[in-house]
Formats: sequence, structure tokens, C-alpha cells
Amino acid sequence: MKRLVALASLGIVLAGCGGNPAPVHNVSSCDVDVADPARAKEIVPLDLRKKYTIEFQTTEGDFTVQLDPKTAPCNGDSMLQLARDGFFDGIPFHRIIPGYIIQGGHSLKTPDGGPGYTTIDEPLPETQYLKGDVAMAKAAVEPVGTGGSEFFIVTGRDIGLPPDYALLGKVVDGMDVVEKIGKLGNVKTEAPTKRIVIKKTVASTPP
Repeated sequence: MKRLVALASLGIVLAGCGGNPAPVHNVSSCDVDVADPARAKEIVPLDLRKKYTIEFQTTEGDFTVQLDPKTAPCNGDSMLQLARDGFFDGIPFHRIIPGYIIQGGHSLKTPDGGPGYTTIDEPLPETQYLKGDVAMAKAAVEPVGTGGSEFFIVTGRDIGLPPDYALLGKVVDGMDVVEKIGKLGNVKTEAPTKRIVIKKTVASTPP
């Protein structure tokens, strides 16, 4: 499972509050690092003119994430395809730190827990991760902006993470559900105190 450094839970001073920048990744194609050719997908950048959403139906209620084609055109397309394919169905949230983040997307059905490939959307140096933001989790050894299938949702105001994680989008509906899930974790172990499962995902198909 991929980890992100829990700066806030360690009591480290947080960065100042402010709005997220909206960099435009001017890309015509996406670089994909394939670990398993049998499971690889053709990833293409999201259309900047369209709005894409993924509804997560969980055992604690539903919430909807709107993807940002400007900050994560490649990881956004990957997540949409995974959601449409039912990749996330049945996956539990495996890491919950109250007042910080909830994290999911690690499959128990694949050898590495991921989709068999990764892609990169490198965030700007001034990127912050604010409440309701959704970003891709990655291993410490992976390049900045790498994403597979694991994601985290920020439940704190500004959690002080370095700009290492592809900024996927934002929760636009059901933040109360996310906050409810965010309370069902152990601060010390970062483990859920209750099993919370993604029952189904519904990805939008813009006209």
C-alpha cells in the first residue's frame, strides 16, 4: 500500500492557507509506465472543456468527486476508466487519520494492489492540499505526481503536505459523508475502526 507522510498528525507546522493553483498541463498524450501489459490501458488527457465526475457509493453513504483536467489530465482519465470498469468496487478504505485524510484504492484482487501501470501529473511547487481535495497516493520512491489507483481525500483544513501528489480534483457533493468516514480511524495506527467499503463507482460521460 502506498503511503503519504502524515505531517499534520506528527505536529509539524502547517503551511499557510490559500487557494489551490490551477496549472494547465498542456499535454497531447500521457506517459504510462506499464508494469503489467495485460492490464495496461491507453491513457489520453482529459478534455479541458468538459466536466468529469466519479460518484463513490460506499457503505457509509455516497460522495462525488469532480476531476480537474487542468491539474491531472492523465491520472484523471485513468481514474475514469478504472471507475467505469468497476476496479474500485468492493475496495475498502484502508487508511483513515481523523482530521487529516482518508485513503483508498488499494485492490485486494490484483498482485500489487494497483491497476498494473502508473502515469504522472506533476503538480506546481506551490500546490497545497486543502479540505475536500482529492489527490493520488504514491510510494516515496516514485516520481513526483505519480498515480496508479490509490487516492486520498483531505479532511483537514490544510494538511501541510509537500507538492508531491497529483491533484486529481475535489469533492463537490457528499462532503458530509467523507467527514463521517474521516472520523472512523485510529490516529495512532491510521487504521479504520470500522470496515468502510466502496460498493460501486459511477463515472460521468460528458457529451
